Amino acid sequence: MDARQLWLRFEPYHDVTYFTPESRAATDALGCKGGWMGYFGMRAAPLGAASPELVTAVFYNFAPRMVSRALPDAWAVASPAEFLRVRLEGVDGALRRLLGEVGTAEIAEAAGLARAAAEAAPLGGRPLAAANRALPWPSEPHLALWHACTILREARGDGHVAALVAHGIGPCHALALYAREHSLDPAYMRTARGWTVEEWDEVSDLPGDLAAVERATDEAALAPWKALGTGPTERFVELMTPLALRIASANEAMRVNPMALDPVRELAVPGWNT
Repeated sequence: MDARQLWLRFEPYHDVTYFTPESRAATDALGCKGGWMGYFGMRAAPLGAASPELVTAVFYNFAPRMVSRALPDAWAVASPAEFLRVRLEGVDGALRRLLGEVGTAEIAEAAGLARAAAEAAPLGGRPLAAANRALPWPSEPHLALWHACTILREARGDGHVAALVAHGIGPCHALALYAREHSLDPAYMRTARGWTVEEWDEVSDLPGDLAAVERATDEAALAPWKALGTGPTERFVELMTPLALRIASANEAMRVNPMALDPVRELAVPGWNT
C-alpha cells in the first residue's frame, strides 16, 4: 500500500469542502467577511468555538495573524453548528455539480470502504481527525464518502504536524522547505499562509529533513488501510480514481495550491477522460 497514492484519491474529494463556488456562497450567505473567514470557520467548527491560538496550533502552518483576522469573529457571525450545516450544504452542491450523478453503486461502495477505514484510524494525538469523527455520519452515500475522506485527510494532516514537530521544523520553516523542494513561488506560499517576507527570510535557509517527515507521515497514515486490508484498499483505489480525476479536472484549486498537488497529472491513466 502506498500512502501517497491513497491520499491522492481522497484529498480531491475532501477539498471541495473549501475551494468551490458552492462553499464560498454558503459561507457568504452566513455573513462571513471573505473566503478565509469561511475556511477557518468551517474547518475549525468540529472543535467548537475554538480560539485563534488553538486553531493556529492545530492547523500549524498558518501565521497567527492570518488566523486572528478570522477568529474569533467568525463565531460572532454564526455558531460552529451553523458552520457545520453550511459546510455540508456546500459540499453537497459542489459534488452534485462536479460528479453529476451521485447516487451510483460505485459511490455507495466507496463510501462503505472509506467509512471502515476512517473508523479504524487511530485518534491519539490527532485532534482534527477526532473532532470530525465525533460528528454524525451523513445518510447519503456521497456525503458519507466525503465525511470519511475528511476524517482520513485530517488524520493524515495531524500525523504530519506530529512529524514536523518531532523533526524540529516549525510552521514557516516547513513551508519554506516545501517551496524550495517543489519549486513553488515563495511569494505565493507566503501569501497563502500569511507570513511576512521577514519571517520567511529568517527560516528560508535553515536545514531540515523534509523527506524524513514525509516518510513518517506516510507510515503513520497507513494504519487505517492496514486495518481495512489489501483487497478492500485496492478496491477503494479503483473506485476513487475516476472520482478524484473528475473532481480535480474541474476544480482549479487542484492544480494551483500550496500542497503542489495535481491529481490530473499524477493520477492520469491511459484512456481516461472526463
